[in-house]
Amino acid sequence: MTMKKTVHAKRLIRILAYRILLLSMLGLICTTKSLAQKTQRLIVAYVTSWTDEEPDPFVMSHINYAFGHVNESFNGVIIDNPERLKMIVSLKEKNPKLKVLLSIGGWGSGRFSEMASQKANRESFANECKNVVEAYGLDGIDIDWEYPTQSTAGISSSPDDTANFTLLMHDLRKALPKGRLLTAATASETQYIDFKDIIDCLDFVNVMAYDMSDPLKAHHAALYLSEISGDCTSSEAVEAHLKAGVPKEKLVMGVPFYGKGDREDAGVKAFLETGVLPEGYQRLWSEESQVPYIVNAEGKFVWGDENVKSLTAKCQYIIEQKLRGGMYWDYASDSPQHEFSQTLYRLLMGNRE
Repeated sequence: MTMKKTVHAKRLIRILAYRILLLSMLGLICTTKSLAQKTQRLIVAYVTSWTDEEPDPFVMSHINYAFGHVNESFNGVIIDNPERLKMIVSLKEKNPKLKVLLSIGGWGSGRFSEMASQKANRESFANECKNVVEAYGLDGIDIDWEYPTQSTAGISSSPDDTANFTLLMHDLRKALPKGRLLTAATASETQYIDFKDIIDCLDFVNVMAYDMSDPLKAHHAALYLSEISGDCTSSEAVEAHLKAGVPKEKLVMGVPFYGKGDREDAGVKAFLETGVLPEGYQRLWSEESQVPYIVNAEGKFVWGDENVKSLTAKCQYIIEQKLRGGMYWDYASDSPQHEFSQTLYRLLMGNRE
């Protein structure tokens, strides 16, 4: 081979190598973009059937309409205030990116145990969910069974509920049209659900990181442990779900837009009615738990709630832990200026595609 041919061959090899490298880089970029889109951060807002405020469809990515219920024959769906559901779905005309799901269940909503225990009922219920999704133009179904194997809310339960919950999730996944979402709202504790057996069926899990403690004694939604945090904290609820088999990219942490405590206390009553605390009462900030609370003249805990500072801390936790996003109960509990929903949007969705 002549010197000229050798130089030409080497040049071709370098060009080919460069092209291969360029294609590899483009492929990596496309894969990274695809992954980013796949795990885009979410804000899930619960919107209730018994309120009449029209939500701003641009401050959340998903709306869970509360509620639907298992019907009395254990094989279908009842929807509270269907006309309001239609109005909520119509918000998609303003924001085509918005997703609307029907949340079935809620505290005190029963008949899940009977429905899930029978194959025919499960399949009929799942098929009815599909029909509801198609009839109302919904993007999916959220199951809020509170809670399998538990009768605390005055509903029926069975030791077989956990296994039947798994079967129900698989039946729903099979019945729902392709591309429709299936999610679940779960308690801070993880013992009611076998997540490893259902996680492939679910698009994401909404952890109800609130109502976690006796509100007369401790803050019901503290982010971290402290003397006012009670039985469980938001961070502990997240850690429990991760250990139970929920991956970070499918874990959505719930936050409350409401407070809880001793509503019979005179100071709490005054605060809720006027926003002003009587003499002797103090509104304090827990640096350890990253939440505000109120104590009476004797220094006793009487009320725990949220403010922009505490919600900012929870959003920062969601970002730092690389969770899928945040969820809140509920839109109507926001401040008149919508400071809470705006805070979540700004921190979790701001400047994001």
